[in-house]
Amino acid sequence: MSQRKIIHIDADCFYAAIEMRDDPSLCELPIAIGGPANTRSVLATANYVARSYGVRSAMPTAMALRLCPSLKVLPGNMAKYRQASELMHEVFREYTTIIEPLSLDEAYLDVTHADAYQGSATLIAQAIREKIFAKVGITVSAGVASNKFLAKVASDWQKPNGLTVVTPEQQDEFVAAVPVKRISGVGKVAQERFTKLGVETCADLQKLDFALLQKAFGTMAFRLSQFALGIDDRPVSTSRERKSISVEHTFAKDLQGLAEGVAVLPKLLQELEQRMTGRNFETRLNKYYLKLKFDDFTQTTIERPIKEKLSVQIFNELFQQAYQRQQKPIRLVGVGYRLVTESPQQMSLIFE
Repeated sequence: MSQRKIIHIDADCFYAAIEMRDDPSLCELPIAIGGPANTRSVLATANYVARSYGVRSAMPTAMALRLCPSLKVLPGNMAKYRQASELMHEVFREYTTIIEPLSLDEAYLDVTHADAYQGSATLIAQAIREKIFAKVGITVSAGVASNKFLAKVASDWQKPNGLTVVTPEQQDEFVAAVPVKRISGVGKVAQERFTKLGVETCADLQKLDFALLQKAFGTMAFRLSQFALGIDDRPVSTSRERKSISVEHTFAKDLQGLAEGVAVLPKLLQELEQRMTGRNFETRLNKYYLKLKFDDFTQTTIERPIKEKLSVQIFNELFQQAYQRQQKPIRLVGVGYRLVTESPQQMSLIFE
């Protein structure tokens, strides 16, 4: 089988870029997309001027304004962003039909058998970047490699407006320098575990005794060890299978104590039931899932296999177990179900 040629495309501060495109006076200002500070909203994205102040996506608006008092927070326009996304995909389809969208502004493309530019993935990626700039008016960064993991890391390597190519000959040297925090799904908790093991880069991870890795990460250890070597056999999938269904709510005022927390569950579970109606997920339910985010923005998740009849009492028990881990005021509660996948899928690498 011929070696794959994978391109990962990621727009640069997508929502903010669209706003700056439509109003050039914003280009030199720190801007972000999100809700007002008094609603405890979080930011969807921020432009690079704002990021120089430490402002980041998923940051509470109030915190972002403390870091950057001159930050201009815009409400956003999803219809406009979807239109821009569709224009991007029109460009993608000029070169391949094997496209795996990750979000409105991000996608994998398999160009292994593409005819354009004599099959050069590098030239195709450059052409895509140029056409998106001409057609949509924004810049995108691209990574080119032989697999999805390396392509995604590469697309972030020279942001914004960058193109990074990892040839098979360069792969070993490139992956050795990749920080483990760049592995998709390795969050704050996982980074702390790696730090305790003295692991900062994939080169460090390659040298780590597998028994120690397995002790720290359990069933995820093998996948992590494969990524550390630059190995990823996942194909670009044109259909993304749902792995969970959930609802969550951020409260205007922190919930104080266990009783207040448990009291919100019935309404959340009612919303969850409504979301499931008519979608035929009942036969695919695999685990109960509950998430708590506390007032200091730390969070925890807890799951339990579904072995008995679906029960509100189970979520009450999960809530109590999750709350006991930190016993702090609660700003967000999420409830849901993990679903049985219909085909083999990559295990989640998110550690809470």
